[in-house]
Amino acid sequence: MSQYRTFTAADAVDYARQYGGVANPTSLVDALEIGDGNLNLVFKIFDTEGVSRVIVKQALPYVRCVGESWPLTLDRARLEAETLIEHAKYCPQHTVRILHYDAALAVMVMEDLSDHEIWRRDLVKGLHYPGAAQQLGEYLAQTLFHTSDFVQHPHLKKAEVARFLNPELCEITEDLFFNDPYIVHERNAYPAALESDVAALRTDDELKFAVAGLKHRFFAHAEALLHGDIHSGSIFVKAGSLKAIDAEFGFYGPMGFDVGTALGNLLINYCGLPGLLAPREAAAAREQRLQDVRDVWVTFAERFLMLAAEKSTDTALAYPGYAAEFLKKVWADTVGYCGTELVRRTVGMSHVADMKDIGDEVMRTECIRHCISLGKTLILAAPNVADIDALIARIRQNG
Repeated sequence: MSQYRTFTAADAVDYARQYGGVANPTSLVDALEIGDGNLNLVFKIFDTEGVSRVIVKQALPYVRCVGESWPLTLDRARLEAETLIEHAKYCPQHTVRILHYDAALAVMVMEDLSDHEIWRRDLVKGLHYPGAAQQLGEYLAQTLFHTSDFVQHPHLKKAEVARFLNPELCEITEDLFFNDPYIVHERNAYPAALESDVAALRTDDELKFAVAGLKHRFFAHAEALLHGDIHSGSIFVKAGSLKAIDAEFGFYGPMGFDVGTALGNLLINYCGLPGLLAPREAAAAREQRLQDVRDVWVTFAERFLMLAAEKSTDTALAYPGYAAEFLKKVWADTVGYCGTELVRRTVGMSHVADMKDIGDEVMRTECIRHCISLGKTLILAAPNVADIDALIARIRQNG
């Protein structure tokens, strides 16, 4: 901690010259701070031709969107770098490449993805990247399987659980996903017209019981090394390519949390599209989001089962049929965590462009209402949604 200092643009350029891996380090001459998230400084580093070459990211010792009144561990930079490095071992094609990181300065240098777009920004526009959903499913299958008990030796797995303990950022997730939306809390924010809808969440005993179970599993089920925050703002895309970034919430937890978070963000977009696009365009884009949801899950499940058949090293877990039975549990978790993502992004503090960019206030309120309703439905229905077809049917029934 004594070595830590908050980087300026000049510091970021100097650091990139040392660790950016460019052939001519002196060609790096300028930096632009582009961080628009809640936690970090992010610098694009440019060469003499004005081309962005690498990214320098530094963790701040507090939550950026709140300020120094909410302190936060700098160890999250290590956890992020090591999570991404670990994931890249198994899915390099879909994980941002870490070039260097320094735990003392809480800083890392990573590949520049300026030729990609943040997926959420294009989803909001109704754009579609063929193959992106399947690539996300592949990323989830490879990273979650290879860091699980199916393949990791028990001694290594236990050591890895310890290496990736992330109590402070897990506590943020625990509060924002499972606590705040279901109580009166100063962090919550939603249109006043939805007060009765939100109040109903606080008094629904069946719902709060289901949320308690999801939270308990988040606490207790160290199934695989999760990304921990795999939403459409943490994914870069271009034609034929998808890359996951921003894994500072990484820890060993239930697989369904990552899969559910990914599906949840596609469904937030589904709920927001009627306020973002003209009716015909919105209808077509909504159908595409449902297909994306299907493609993510089907790719994940099929690839996971293939990996389990080929690579499982534990003789008990390799018993024929067990991996498929295990995926039923992952599926139920996925549906439930998907629902909590919808609720927390609309009732809690972490709002997203899929709703914020809706210009018409009345329409925005109705889209948020739909998102809350769908989230609640999925949380309650999770144990009884048999498969992906049943999930799509539930979504259609909800509106």
